[in-house]
Amino acid sequence: MPASKKRTRIIVMGAAGRDFHNFNMVYRGEESCEVVAFTATQIPEIAGRRYPTTLAGALYPDGIPIITEAELATMCREQNIDQVVFAYSDVEHALVMHKASIALAAGSDFILLGPHRTMLQAKVPVIATSAVRTGCGKSQTTRWLSRLLQQHGLKVAVIRHPMPYGDLEKQAVQRFATQEDLDTANCTIEEREEYEPHLAIGNIVYAGVDYEKIIALAQNEADIILWDGGNNDFPFIRPDLHLVLVDPLRPGNENSHHPGEAVLRMADIVVIAKVNSASDANVQLVTDNVTAINPEATIVRAASSVQLDDVDAVRGKKVLVVEDGPTITHGGMAYGAGYVAATQAQAAHIIDPRAAACEEITALYQQYPHIGAVLPAVGYHASQLQSLQTTINAADADVVVSATPCDISALIKIEKPVVRARYEFAEVGEPKLSDLIEAFLRKVKKV
Repeated sequence: MPASKKRTRIIVMGAAGRDFHNFNMVYRGEESCEVVAFTATQIPEIAGRRYPTTLAGALYPDGIPIITEAELATMCREQNIDQVVFAYSDVEHALVMHKASIALAAGSDFILLGPHRTMLQAKVPVIATSAVRTGCGKSQTTRWLSRLLQQHGLKVAVIRHPMPYGDLEKQAVQRFATQEDLDTANCTIEEREEYEPHLAIGNIVYAGVDYEKIIALAQNEADIILWDGGNNDFPFIRPDLHLVLVDPLRPGNENSHHPGEAVLRMADIVVIAKVNSASDANVQLVTDNVTAINPEATIVRAASSVQLDDVDAVRGKKVLVVEDGPTITHGGMAYGAGYVAATQAQAAHIIDPRAAACEEITALYQQYPHIGAVLPAVGYHASQLQSLQTTINAADADVVVSATPCDISALIKIEKPVVRARYEFAEVGEPKLSDLIEAFLRKVKKV
């Protein structure tokens, strides 16, 4: 590039996932652009670190700083930023424009990168599972899909949406086949919630930072790839079949969040989940909304059945409910499967964890005031994990109902009996998702 030509100066707004992927796909090695910084939100203890040069490439010998999102306006003005790229998910449409307004007021352009520029192409068929919000049931749907594919004798690779919250260089390409692999990688609760259930049924899970290398590894080991999406982001891999879940417990979310509405408009099949827990009116409302937004998609219905490992241990007891963290925090749910399971088991009382919450957990309730009488399982770092342990043990409860998909008893010392609540995908009515999947397999000549 001629020395006289100015490089476009860019800040990428992110949450340690989509932001890194967009950089790898569009800006790494692009001499006409200079990514000055990433911003960080949602994930604690990311700001102040650097995206390492081993991942950033030769144009960034010192790596790229990761700053707090609160510094965005100042950085735009002081660093003469030309473009701000928004690259995180599961946020209301209005919030996206509030962030845009910060960038625009500082003189910068505000842009979103789309699927065509950021999707990778695999050499084997890809089925992607996405959703309009966090907590719709993507992972249980992907697990069900993997079992169906295995019944046809297919080798399945599950590729997870990124959660690289530790050493980014070590997490560039990750392959998990055993519980020991999770321990070696020092996985957080949030990672274990997604990986452990897959490993329990024999799936190999791939994740990390550099998805071009991740896909190259996975497609060499599998007949078919399952993309197990995170938040309500669109896939990093171009899907041959795209499933999108909507949640009748949150009607209206079909077109209220970014990029959930875009994902819904991309869907080949829309799964209306949790119909066993929602009212008929809300199921119909969501169905009508989906039809209006994406009339070409095939709509199927599904249940999410919740079961306790030991109902008798919960009946008549004072219960502390621990829920899946992301679903309850930025997913916007007041409660989840654990609360439902404890109620169905006729717990005498579900206690509010706020009375026992230590300072760090109290701050979480202040940040997410919508949370009901449940404790979100958070453990992005050691102090947060310790706070979770302290709060659970201080709570005036006879038993803990844990609906996080990982085994938190293996990570922290809980001084009360723990009963796990588990939930799985189940087909409801016609058309059946299994029939649609088998038609797809015939189309791609895999059966």
